[in-house]
Amino acid sequence: MFGFLTGLKKQGILGINNRNANYVLRYNQRKYYPRVDDKLITKELATKAGIAVPELYGVIKAVGQIKFIENLIKDLNSFVVKPAKGSGGEGVLVLERTKKGTLRKPGGKVIDISDLQYHISRILSGVFSLGGHPDMALLEYRVNFDPLFENVSFLGVPDIRIVVFRGVPVMSMVRLPTSTSDGKANLHQGAIGAGIDIRTGKTLGAVWRNQIVEEHPDTGNDIVDLKIPHWQDLLLLAARCYELTGLGYQGVDIVIDRDLGPLILEVNARPGLNIQIANGTGLLPRLEKVESAFMNDVPTPDKRVEFALEHL
Repeated sequence: MFGFLTGLKKQGILGINNRNANYVLRYNQRKYYPRVDDKLITKELATKAGIAVPELYGVIKAVGQIKFIENLIKDLNSFVVKPAKGSGGEGVLVLERTKKGTLRKPGGKVIDISDLQYHISRILSGVFSLGGHPDMALLEYRVNFDPLFENVSFLGVPDIRIVVFRGVPVMSMVRLPTSTSDGKANLHQGAIGAGIDIRTGKTLGAVWRNQIVEEHPDTGNDIVDLKIPHWQDLLLLAARCYELTGLGYQGVDIVIDRDLGPLILEVNARPGLNIQIANGTGLLPRLEKVESAFMNDVPTPDKRVEFALEHL
């Protein structure tokens, strides 16, 4: 692994200090951070712009609303509860209703209404939010993932992270849930990150717990050379987030629903750097290409996607 990381440095790996000083601070104005740090605001902006997102069933803003949760979910067969200002997948609760009417997590654990109410109370108190500030709980549509991912995902829904610089999709990976990650598509919790070739939409090598892998640890199926469906649509969705958020450097997380197609899940102003390991190459050369090409004017989203397909 050390040799691999040494090789990445030679290929223009972007380090955290460089990312923060020369990309996040330089290209992301502070005034735009609420657009991505608050998932409710992101969802509202996306909906207004005609960008597809998971349907919002309800928002719980005050402790007094928690007692009405049973009535709010009575007609829902499945749903997701998440903090509006959470990060790293913390506080996200995915539930489905059993034949007996109880609520069950992806791993099979059954919870009751009091458990759900307690979880929501923790969200409101800021346990999962950035900086520990009071938060809101969002109830939204539970994504049914595309059949492509059935054999390379454990319980949860895979998502696709695309790093976008000055509106150009520069690097991507698909995050695949595992038993270690408890069905969540979060690398820090044990999900797999498989790099995606920007031009073809096919998966490359993958990283899991700082190991390079080619098979899913739970299913044993190949991760490499999977063709991501709707690939150019995903790139265009990510490119459009430049106008949506006003951020020059961001990570766009997209899920592919089997019925609804691509949906924007969230946007991150400080995307992590493990995506470089998953792709086996560094971000710097790609970022520098975009800076050189678009020194002053930034073209339309379509043109930016064309640039990515031709030059990255």
